[in-house]
Amino acid sequence: MKHFKVWFTIFSASLALNSFAQTYVDGGDDKYKPRVGQEGKDVVWVPTSNELLALMLKTAKVTPNDLVYDLGSGDGRIAIAAAKDFGARSVGIEYNPEMAKLAQRNADRSGVSDRVKIINGDIFKEDFSKATVVTMYLLPDLNMALRPTILKMKPGTRVASHAFNMGDWEADIEIDASARAYYWVVPAKVDGEWLITGLEPNKTVLKLSQHYQKIGGTLQIGNESQPILNPKLEGATLSFTYLNRDKSPHSVIMSVNNNEIKGLYKSRAYNDNAIVGKRL
Repeated sequence: MKHFKVWFTIFSASLALNSFAQTYVDGGDDKYKPRVGQEGKDVVWVPTSNELLALMLKTAKVTPNDLVYDLGSGDGRIAIAAAKDFGARSVGIEYNPEMAKLAQRNADRSGVSDRVKIINGDIFKEDFSKATVVTMYLLPDLNMALRPTILKMKPGTRVASHAFNMGDWEADIEIDASARAYYWVVPAKVDGEWLITGLEPNKTVLKLSQHYQKIGGTLQIGNESQPILNPKLEGATLSFTYLNRDKSPHSVIMSVNNNEIKGLYKSRAYNDNAIVGKRL
């Protein structure tokens, strides 16, 4: 899979930035005043800038259909922005009880308390498996500790991290603005052998190798094997091209659901043909 690096400008992130500035109260309120750099359970609090959080949510293509979880939500600005400017439902998980209360008050003041919930809890104990989007600004060791949990989430879940990556799980997109962020789509597990029906008259076996979202492999049609071309895995969507017996390219796109795959291939005549597969 090709690795994309995207450079954004402030103009490209202009999605209602003025409203972001109004979604929280800098410096806290009369009940609690956090300070930048204050110590927490595993990190110090440094808020994500309005510019960068807008880019993170925009890159994740957040919509009103999403459930966004912000891990280590601080004063609630990302959870609030996801609801106020993108229409999503959002949940923030914050370990500091006073900060969590401030974040919920900020959500109330922003008029999105019906779509924002702030939980006073531990990100390693709370269940965020139903999230469609996960955001975070933690530390490298915390990202790595969370990585196994995130990789078990539903394929297609989008993840955005301010400042820190996830080791050898290469980001799909790197965001550069006032600071750096990283973006991933949780990949389906596709490595192994798949028996494909409907692609060719002869027995067809797709053999895949996988390193996170990067894949490669071969297609065996009868006794002949060939490498698949332009393989791509994005979430649960698998696509590649192969050459039929006449050496004509056929494009294949399939949806992965655990041990089954279903999809279409497009012949040179541009007819869509249904195919199915199961893991061997």
